[in-house]
Amino acid sequence: MPKVSAAHLEARREQILEGARRAFARYGYEGTTVALLEEEIGLSRGAIFNYFPDKWALFFELAARDQYELTTLLMEEGLDATISHLAEESPDWMSVYFEVLRRFRRDPELLEQFQERGGAGREEQVSDWLKRLAAEGTFREDVRLEDIVLFVNVVANGVALARSLELPMDAEALLKLVHTGIDPPRK
Repeated sequence: MPKVSAAHLEARREQILEGARRAFARYGYEGTTVALLEEEIGLSRGAIFNYFPDKWALFFELAARDQYELTTLLMEEGLDATISHLAEESPDWMSVYFEVLRRFRRDPELLEQFQERGGAGREEQVSDWLKRLAAEGTFREDVRLEDIVLFVNVVANGVALARSLELPMDAEALLKLVHTGIDPPRK
């Protein structure tokens, strides 16, 4: 069997993931069959599942990458950039997340695995970053940091849901409201 380069293996892996993202967005998680994956990716099931053991592993990898991208964006460019990014995400792709939530509700172990993998060990980094921002006076002081984090998560999830439903949204106006809720009072 001929040897292939690491670059070729990585390119093939990316080809599979890009095609899987398109298939999931187009047909939903449940509606994406192996035949549809083959068609969208342009490879046989043997080639696809040589890189990923099953459909769930494909979705898991894509979702973990999204989580990493969002936490990186949050820590490097801030909340506004993160919410704006969510407001511009593909509605079809966002819909897949909400479809998968049903699986998590029924299988807490699956949710735990997803959270562990999606965070990729970054929870502590994000927590330290938030504590540093709080110490710098970025947030109001009359509300616990944990409650501010919960509020921001609820807003981010709401933006993702609204995007999945293709509801009209003014991210700038929404962010103005968010900042009214979390920023320290003006002096």
